[in-house]
Amino acid sequence: MRILFIEDDAMNRRVVRDMLNVAGLPLSEADGGAAGIARLAREEFDVLLLDLRMPEMDGFDVMRALRGRSDALRDLPIIVVTADASPGLEDECLATGADAVLFKPIAMQSLFDSIAALVVDRSDPDRPIG
Repeated sequence: MRILFIEDDAMNRRVVRDMLNVAGLPLSEADGGAAGIARLAREEFDVLLLDLRMPEMDGFDVMRALRGRSDALRDLPIIVVTADASPGLEDECLATGADAVLFKPIAMQSLFDSIAALVVDRSDPDRPIG
């Protein structure tokens, strides 16, 4: 499984990388929205983990760019990872194109469950989860 994490904070990238390493899942990284979009254009990924609050190109911009495409990137599963727990933010993320939203600090099991649910849902929509 190929996972890309677009996150401007190196420590947050490291925490998620360490969590995924426990399950033997490698993590590819980009330190901002533009770098992430460029990497997505060059490489194929199964899931995108996306920080919401980044300078220059934030997570909302990234989601709009991906969901506005006409190729396979339009349907890439997106899990927003954010420390912003503002009222209505989760609904705004889902309306913009996120498939799931996780709030920092991330619980390892929640991260694994979200990734598994999205990958199983897309690979075999009739297969029950759990």
